[in-house]
Amino acid sequence: MLYVIGLGLGDAKDVTVKGFEIIRKCDRVYLEAYTSVLTVGHETLEKFYGRPVIVADRELVESGADEILAEAEVKKVAFLVVGDPFGATTHTDLVLRAREKGVQVQVVHNASILNAVGCCGLQLYSYGEVVSIPYWIENWEPDSFYDKIATNRERGLHTLCLLDIKVKEPTLESILKRKKDYMPPRFMSVAEAADQLLKIVERKIEAGEKGLAFTGDSLAVGLARVGADDQRIVACSLREMIEADLGPPLHCLVVTGPILHPLEAEYLLQYATDKEKFEEMTKQKESP
Repeated sequence: MLYVIGLGLGDAKDVTVKGFEIIRKCDRVYLEAYTSVLTVGHETLEKFYGRPVIVADRELVESGADEILAEAEVKKVAFLVVGDPFGATTHTDLVLRAREKGVQVQVVHNASILNAVGCCGLQLYSYGEVVSIPYWIENWEPDSFYDKIATNRERGLHTLCLLDIKVKEPTLESILKRKKDYMPPRFMSVAEAADQLLKIVERKIEAGEKGLAFTGDSLAVGLARVGADDQRIVACSLREMIEADLGPPLHCLVVTGPILHPLEAEYLLQYATDKEKFEEMTKQKESP
């Protein structure tokens, strides 16, 4: 049996009772550690579960999935996922491959950022398509996520932006020389995401585009370590978000729709960096 178990968003204790009981009886326990991270390390999980935990990086999951599934044919194997098991397509693929091999699969769900983002007060049914913002590197600065945010805002919807993380990413030199050498872990902050978004806006202005989806004065919400005891939320303009320091990862960013429901505005006000300015921003529809 392969058990794919969501761990929630905070620490070791966010696992469900069902998930915890299954982990305790499994022969092998893997922790997927590249699509997201908890606020605690795998050593803390081992102590809490009373079981050894094998950290599964991208290389192990994508290249060694057959080995994991071969174990699941004869043993009870737990595959632990931060958030909910189906928050990333990688885990969908693993389940499909398991079923192709005739391996029984049981999924244990948990909270994910896709629903926990409701903590900021923006109503979940008012969100549009989720976007991912990748780190820009030399000669590669994609901006396709701008169009998705634009489409959401045209429909009056908010956009949850999931921010890039780099865990055990090989260096260019190691790829060329075929030796294993990895870059230090990096986690995109709301400030970095806001900076990239505004650079896209600036380029579109320079190109003479009209009717921009958002500007530096558009309202944004920054969230950090959602579900943890030291969770942080701030609401301010996208331009001000560039200066926001929400501390350690993980961060996510919400670009709000052009109009907030009165209850959304009332709830979000508590997180405004400038309450007077926030109330002015939410009084009427923006005109980019």
